[in-house]
Amino acid sequence: MTTFLILIAFVACTSAASSQQKPTLEDLGWISGCWERSTAARVTQEQWMQPSGGTMLGMSRTIANGKTVEYEHLIIKQDGENIDYIATPSGQQQATFRLVKFSATEAVFENPEHDFPQRIIYRLKEDGSLHARIEGKMNGRARGIDFPFNKVSCDKK
Repeated sequence: MTTFLILIAFVACTSAASSQQKPTLEDLGWISGCWERSTAARVTQEQWMQPSGGTMLGMSRTIANGKTVEYEHLIIKQDGENIDYIATPSGQQQATFRLVKFSATEAVFENPEHDFPQRIIYRLKEDGSLHARIEGKMNGRARGIDFPFNKVSCDKK
């Protein structure tokens, strides 16, 4: 009888797990739009296109003292069941991070082999703002950098 109950529990768990859908690129549409983070010394802008054709294209730039000091070309693309975040920061090699955790308001991408960061996280906050975070180890020490963004008009300079 115990073996039978274990078998039924296993089948129930397997059925529940297989009925869960993997996220699609369209499920990440909440990242799309124009986002900005301003401090006294810098302005960082990030813009994402809506999902279409299996990709979301993005770009980012940081302006300090009236000049662009950093920029980044970004792609989120779906390849079969996998969703990858591909970043090409100014002056650096392209790096790919795989979506490893997803909810309606959070996406976590990881690449444990990358120098820094190893993790990129986007969270949509209740107030409509977007919180981005990069984290991982640098020189053997845990490090994290937060980028709290507010939604802005895409027509803004």
